[in-house]
Amino acid sequence: MIVEEVMKHEVWKLSPKDTIKKAIQLMDEKNIRHIPIEDEDGCIAGIISDRDIKEALSSDIGFPNNYSQILEHKLEQIMIKEVITAHPLDFVEEVASLFYENQISCIPIVSNKKMVGIVTKTDILYTFLQLTGALQPGSKIEVKVPNRAGMLSKAAAVISDLNVNIHSVLVNPFHLDESFKILVFRVQTMNPTPIVKALKEQGFDVLLPYTWVPLNE
Repeated sequence: MIVEEVMKHEVWKLSPKDTIKKAIQLMDEKNIRHIPIEDEDGCIAGIISDRDIKEALSSDIGFPNNYSQILEHKLEQIMIKEVITAHPLDFVEEVASLFYENQISCIPIVSNKKMVGIVTKTDILYTFLQLTGALQPGSKIEVKVPNRAGMLSKAAAVISDLNVNIHSVLVNPFHLDESFKILVFRVQTMNPTPIVKALKEQGFDVLLPYTWVPLNE
């Protein structure tokens, strides 16, 4: 999945010469926490967050006159100028890495030096919930298998033979032994017991759910 599929295409922007007061009003009106700043050429010049505004105002709490003056300060005085951006064709997992590595909450999406969208941590989290099938009703089954070719297809075939749809599959490393992998199936059934039984009968090591299933029934 690429960023273009998950980003917000409608972006609320301001200019470096706009005031902190205007940014606060825009955030309140649109219920947003980040505002990209564009220069006269339509290129991204910076970005501000509600945290940046709070920090700018915090030192003058209790001083009404100073507070009013700060509200009229230009955004260019408080905006973050070194902006981390991404491209619409970047993969979602690459952008997720940017969020993690840089500890940021918002990334403008830029193409041909022009901003075409914006993506937030919440957007990425929601996307991964969709990819894992966690938002759909069903059950999760974890199976430990040898780390070799063909194990995923064999386990999936057992589930398919029971006419159960698979929402998603993740393949995770087994932290205790690199010669094994963990297959995480999200399946479209609220009763995974028949699947667990069938997998065990085929010799698979089912880790989750923790259900005792007699094999000779």
